[in-house]
Amino acid sequence: MSRSSLLPERRHYLIIVVVWLLAGSAIAQKMKVSQPARSIRVDFNATTGQLNTMFKECVGAGRANEGLRADWQQQLAYVKKECDFKFIRMHGLLTDDMAVYTQDKDGNPLYNYMYIDVLFDFLHSIGMKPFVELGFMPGALASGNKTIFWWRGNVTPPRDYEKWEALIKNLVQHFTERYGEEEVKSWYFEVWNEPNLDGFWAGTQEEYFKLYKHAAHAIKSINQSYRVGGPGTAGAAWEPEMIDFCVRNNVPIDFVSTHAYGVKQGFLDEFGNSGTVLDKNPMSVSGDVLQSRKEISASAKPNLELHYTEWSASYTPADPIHDSYHEASYILQKLKQVGTAANSMSYWVFTDIFEEPGPRYTPFHGGFGLLTTQGINKPAFYAYQFLNRLGNIELANKDESSIVTKSNNGDVQVLLWDFTNTHPGDSVHNQKYYIRDLPAKSKGFVNVQINNIPEGNYAIEIYKVGYRSNDAYTTYLSIGKPAQLTQQQVEQIKKQNDGSPFIKEIVHVKAALPFSRQLDIRENDVLLLKMTKL
Repeated sequence: MSRSSLLPERRHYLIIVVVWLLAGSAIAQKMKVSQPARSIRVDFNATTGQLNTMFKECVGAGRANEGLRADWQQQLAYVKKECDFKFIRMHGLLTDDMAVYTQDKDGNPLYNYMYIDVLFDFLHSIGMKPFVELGFMPGALASGNKTIFWWRGNVTPPRDYEKWEALIKNLVQHFTERYGEEEVKSWYFEVWNEPNLDGFWAGTQEEYFKLYKHAAHAIKSINQSYRVGGPGTAGAAWEPEMIDFCVRNNVPIDFVSTHAYGVKQGFLDEFGNSGTVLDKNPMSVSGDVLQSRKEISASAKPNLELHYTEWSASYTPADPIHDSYHEASYILQKLKQVGTAANSMSYWVFTDIFEEPGPRYTPFHGGFGLLTTQGINKPAFYAYQFLNRLGNIELANKDESSIVTKSNNGDVQVLLWDFTNTHPGDSVHNQKYYIRDLPAKSKGFVNVQINNIPEGNYAIEIYKVGYRSNDAYTTYLSIGKPAQLTQQQVEQIKKQNDGSPFIKEIVHVKAALPFSRQLDIRENDVLLLKMTKL
């Protein structure tokens, strides 16, 4: 067959292909156009009251002794400045590396608070307060040798509950003398950590309640206005039982505390060896908080405060979701769902300077922190920084994934996000999924409209967190995921993910006309639009 005889057939084939491609493009374009745009419409004058700032009431840290490190203190001062957390809670205040308690040769208690003083004085110097977790057991007071973590926190009950009570009384008296009654009245004292887990408490529920009773009596013996609570359990456990015990036995309780994490199985795995899977339940974490509030409301003490003294997407400091850009939108989604149900939601934790499994050997290892060990801002950090940049007055808003506020001076702030759980399901652990380069798909655009905003000039700044936007981990992947970072590499990652606005402009809003802006958004993007009145 000659070459020329093939040409008509080829032309016919090419025409079919072109028509098919054009038709497909037209259909795709039609689908894109017809997709309903997300809309955030608010009225500058329609307010719901003061913004609920429970999100920045408290933040977590690993253990007290880590708080004696210079880099830990530098990072906390930075996080305080940018995110404005009021309280900080940490493990290990009474463990032997804090040198709090020993006994002389005759068994008489010897107390020492020099290490605690250094730590708490620093907190005071940067305007923070301790959410005091009373644990773990000093070795000289412990009934056994069972410990947890690399730093060996003793988790056994006291061998002498009277000596335990005397220690707590002496400690609280010391706090009162050093910081004053009015200051200590503003603190919280939480007895122990996760006593419903065998790893954290070698006793029974009954023995925990006994531990709590002696601690509560010790605290109230110094000042009846000092606040004490518990049980600080994993998985929102023991709440009705705790309240019932206190009511039946006339034991003081001022708040309920517990913990929740957003993965489907387990509670304790500092090495991440068992693997985790982000829960597909859209109300994971937040559903626990709402249930806790219901249980308190139905109890004999319906007005108790509720503090979630630990929460995050995952309970292990070896889960790469903590480093991922997905974590920022996850944080905002859960806090929005919780609403006013909790008095505080203490994110666990502010820094990767965290040694439960021992010191870590790589720059990004799935640590809990808002910052890496070397002080690199993770996407999760920006979730809290953006929240802290909101105004003090919230505007009425029907959109479920945004917060709109204004300040007393007329500035306006719009914080919006998309949370899409892209995890493929139970067949893949977080430890395999979130270490990947995970490009985000488009979610179309969001129309923001603010009606009745006063006429005038406004400085517009728009900030973004998402895939390759203030996404330090993906930057780390792009340079080859080195086991150790040079000083130059650390500075480059910081510079590339420094939180600068990606749009800055001046706009004039005319009288009687709304301000409107259309914003592109992808899966798990977080956007902050700031309007500063000039």
